[in-house]
Amino acid sequence: MGLSDKDLSEKMDKVIHSLGHDYASLRTGRATPQLLDKVMVDYYGAPTPLKQVANVSIPEAREILIAPFDRNMLKDVERAIQASDLGLTPNNDGKNIRLQVPALTEERRKDLVKQAKAMAEKARVSLRNIRREMNDRIKDNKELSEDMQKHEATEVQHFTDKMVKQVDETLHRKEQEILEI
Repeated sequence: MGLSDKDLSEKMDKVIHSLGHDYASLRTGRATPQLLDKVMVDYYGAPTPLKQVANVSIPEAREILIAPFDRNMLKDVERAIQASDLGLTPNNDGKNIRLQVPALTEERRKDLVKQAKAMAEKARVSLRNIRREMNDRIKDNKELSEDMQKHEATEVQHFTDKMVKQVDETLHRKEQEILEI
């Protein structure tokens, strides 16, 4: 690939990175700080990521400890967690907030696997859209001969196949993680 390999790999790498980030935010029964990545706290009128207003740690396998930098933020952090779609109940002790991550039921595990598969399919669609965009750019480039256009399109397809395989492998690992906990 010569025409657009850097652009292609950057865009597709972003899709893979985004998928990994989405998978990290899935609540799988194991406590991880990434569970709180999407929680936004009202910090003096501005929505702010939780990690910017509090220290997040994992003292035990199924517990998340949140220590706000400003103790006055405890109620705001607690409200933000309750408003999120995490389904976790915050326990406020006056200094910190503790979140207990419950063990998963079989039904919840199956639901998480479905969510993971939907995220993977969304990533595959994004990869195919990038492929189509690159193929259109190749076709529109009148400086390339027909043979070079075919060669470039084949290279784009091979790279896309490689990235789709990476998505599938990531999905498989996530499914194993969800089902083994």
